[in-house]
Amino acid sequence: MLIRSVLALLLTFNSYVVAGKQTADSFAPEAASGLQKKPSVIAHKFMVSAANPLAVEAGYEVLKAGGSAVDSMIAVQTVLGLVEPQSSGIGGGAFVVYYDATKKELTSFDARETAPANTNGTLFLDDNGHPLKFYDAVVSGSSVGTPGVVALFEKLHMAYGKTQWERLFQPAISLAKEGFRVSPRLALLVAGDEQRLKRFNSTRDYFLKGGSQPIKEGDLLKNTDYATTLSLIASQGAKGFYQGDTAKAIVSAVQQASDKSGLLSEEDLANYHVIERPPICVSYHQYSICGMGPPSSGASTLGQIMGISSYFPLKQWGPNNTQSWRILGDASRLAFADRAKYLADSDFVDVPTTALLDKQYLTLRAKLLEQDKALEHALAGDLLSLSAQALDQSIELPSTSHISIVDQDGNVLSMTSSIENAFGSRVLVKGFLLNNQLTDFSFVAEKNGQLVANRVEPKKRPRSSMAPTIVFENDLPIIAIGSPGGSSIIGYVAQTLVGHLSWGMSLQQAIEQPHLNNRFGTYELEANTSAVLQQNALEAIGYKTQIKDMTSGLQGIRIYPDKLVGTSDPRREGIAKGD
Repeated sequence: MLIRSVLALLLTFNSYVVAGKQTADSFAPEAASGLQKKPSVIAHKFMVSAANPLAVEAGYEVLKAGGSAVDSMIAVQTVLGLVEPQSSGIGGGAFVVYYDATKKELTSFDARETAPANTNGTLFLDDNGHPLKFYDAVVSGSSVGTPGVVALFEKLHMAYGKTQWERLFQPAISLAKEGFRVSPRLALLVAGDEQRLKRFNSTRDYFLKGGSQPIKEGDLLKNTDYATTLSLIASQGAKGFYQGDTAKAIVSAVQQASDKSGLLSEEDLANYHVIERPPICVSYHQYSICGMGPPSSGASTLGQIMGISSYFPLKQWGPNNTQSWRILGDASRLAFADRAKYLADSDFVDVPTTALLDKQYLTLRAKLLEQDKALEHALAGDLLSLSAQALDQSIELPSTSHISIVDQDGNVLSMTSSIENAFGSRVLVKGFLLNNQLTDFSFVAEKNGQLVANRVEPKKRPRSSMAPTIVFENDLPIIAIGSPGGSSIIGYVAQTLVGHLSWGMSLQQAIEQPHLNNRFGTYELEANTSAVLQQNALEAIGYKTQIKDMTSGLQGIRIYPDKLVGTSDPRREGIAKGD
């Protein structure tokens, strides 16, 4: 039955090659308007690609001194927490996909935040049982989950570190003491979030000069509190964060936050642990695309998009054919429908990951796209015993940061880290911002008597869209990539991989493509790019469209037998550097 279905599907797909219409002839890889294209960087020994030049420099120096990819990551992330505090830091969580070149093994590490042990499903409901407004939940202590990044540092360093632990924190400590120049992006985001940053005194005093004027591009900003916190971690290990004065300060800040205090306790911090999980991989032609499983929806949703798309001749159609975008758009809509129904923390609910990525299931989902117009409805598949679950109701706004590293031994690290919304909960303690990751849970625990998989539960990890990815060909890693961007991350990575693997673009060109993304029915087209030239054609086949800014922050490394090519998204401030 499966063979007959696949053959029938392929015959239909071949007919599309003839029927497909070329549109938007000037659609081509380009940087978004107002941004200068970034050249790729070629190296032969090692490479680091991350979201800020100061962080990249710190990671580069570690690699140059013989450090491992994990050593470099620690240096990069601690500097990012200083110079790009709105996106990630030690007050948040992360996912890492890691390839061990010596053992030729791929694994992944879950350092996602956890809900407090004494929380419940009413966390984000008002006194009348109604969901809170999103920012009323975010800007509060109640949105803060137990941070995981520092525990991740220690676990990975014990397994893969080569450089002395204390040395890895010195670049960030020195910068925090001496000061760094405020970047254009940080200044812009502080100005745009001024009113929320004023909610808590310590946050206001750090980001607003005199408590009233937002910091500006080029200002020298020091953070001695952050230097002190990192010094404790450097001398005491992770317990310098999860126990003692730092832990007490975190709990006090969360529990005393105005309006809606949080439930985080010292026990929650002391009991936090990183989980090593098997990675999730899916085939896309001759490639294997691997990433982080639940509680991330990144790898499974990306895998479904790529798996469904692989049945169609995207290579022949190319990026100028509206049918290519129909397939990518509706494959994404189907994958996001499954995500809303089934994806959550697999330690708490039965997540049908294997079934969602099964070839027979993907074949059936692909058959739904055997037409020339948009799907009228994109519904979740019926996976038998799990069909009684209700659809998720959560909001995930873009922030986050991504790091890709290849070291001189051939180890590959792809890490996406986040404090969720820009500036997280807006609670600043000991020099770093605390996350608001608990708002990634569904605010509503059940609908019409059916439980939501991604509901709030004690010690549970909220669903994420972070998609750190490593691509393999012939069992060897060829790409490390990922992006910030909330639930748009998945589409950003999917489009980049299709551009490079199927459309013949360099990885840098694929990153610079104008974005077209469809998660929930409306086709989003990146403003001020040639993506808008597809608007009429997409509307003609049944889509609603929206033109909007789409500030991805893709950071990638292309691995060849004789060289490494570092790439970085022109939409943000990141760079790549290697030797």
